[in-house]
Amino acid sequence: MDSGQTLFIISQLILGAIATFLAIMLWSKTRDIAWMLIITGAIVAYIEIVHSVLNIFGMGGGNLLLIGSVPIISFVLPLLRMVFFISAFTIMIIRQFRKK
Repeated sequence: MDSGQTLFIISQLILGAIATFLAIMLWSKTRDIAWMLIITGAIVAYIEIVHSVLNIFGMGGGNLLLIGSVPIISFVLPLLRMVFFISAFTIMIIRQFRKK
């Protein structure tokens, strides 16, 4: 592993941890469903980062269930993150149209 890849992994882990920490702090202050979905999406994104780093180091172990040749967890995490974001944005759009 070269220094560029190491810097990339460390920066993703640190920035992801900060974003997740702040998201959890916000979660305790808000009860808005749209914000809670965005926060959940941010947490799932960090889980995805940690999972990919573990796979880089060979400690992923998520190859029990496969979809074709792709481990199911590697398939589901990015989709789940986007589903949370799409749901949150849809709720926000619906609220904007109801105000008018």
